Amino acid sequence: MKIEFAPLNVPLHRRIQTAAVVQWVFSFLALAQFCLAAFVLLCLSDWWILGALYAGWLYLDRDTPVMGGRKSRWVQSWSVWRYFRDYFPISLVKTVDLDASHNYIFGFHPHGVLVAGGFGNFCTEASGFSSLFPGLTPYLLMLPFWFRVPFFRDYILSGGLVSSEKASASYIISRPGGGHVAVVAVGGAPESLEARPGALTLQLLQRKGFIKLALKHGAWLVPVFSFGENELFDQMENPRGSALRRVQDRLQRIMGVALPLFHARGVFQYSFGLLPYRKPIHTIGKGRNHCCPTERQYTALVQIPP
Repeated sequence: MKIEFAPLNVPLHRRIQTAAVVQWVFSFLALAQFCLAAFVLLCLSDWWILGALYAGWLYLDRDTPVMGGRKSRWVQSWSVWRYFRDYFPISLVKTVDLDASHNYIFGFHPHGVLVAGGFGNFCTEASGFSSLFPGLTPYLLMLPFWFRVPFFRDYILSGGLVSSEKASASYIISRPGGGHVAVVAVGGAPESLEARPGALTLQLLQRKGFIKLALKHGAWLVPVFSFGENELFDQMENPRGSALRRVQDRLQRIMGVALPLFHARGVFQYSFGLLPYRKPIHTIGKGRNHCCPTERQYTALVQIPP
């Protein structure tokens, strides 16, 4: 395989953009493991009392991921996220004003491999969400598994990520006063196994739970599509029925985490690696629908399988 190296005269701002994406990919793929190892080493060291105190904090703070999280505007406004945005680049397109007196569910598609558009637009202020939609606070739902990892959980909570449990979404969209947005990657982890350039396979037919939640709590539904999300990574061929896909599906059922075997480019060359391609991502929301059914309609809808 011929390797295409990056030129030596790449502008400094593009180098910084690449560094910003390197830390983001590292956070997704390896930071949790490093945090868990650090916690174990801390507990085994002479500073074990700090580990014990933190374990106590974990117990006391165990419900935070399902009760709106603990986002930090300071973390969301870090300069690194602007470089992260410009790497692709990522843009958030507003098509309609959203009334901050209501709560919303954003049904986000597609999941992609690492949900770059969802993270960039709803977990950081790089694309100016607060300016575009004043009075609204977004929360991106993430698998509960990650909120059990010491230290890592506190980092992702600071970015506005919360548990994807039903109770978590219900808490967000039932809060009085409005202004809260639960961002749901509707296709979930299984959809990431279909993410590859030039393809678009969505998980929809068996994904009605978020609609029933909106009906129950009277939240407004906003469909959101992230154009370009699937163009960021190549993925090993894994058609349904193949040996690889059977293994991936089984691991997903056991662990709750999909394991797409993806690749794209590297830091100093463009031929292979785990960094995403520089492809634009345009995230667009279209209209909104108020879910306020009659009792009869709600009774009929909740009987639909999830």
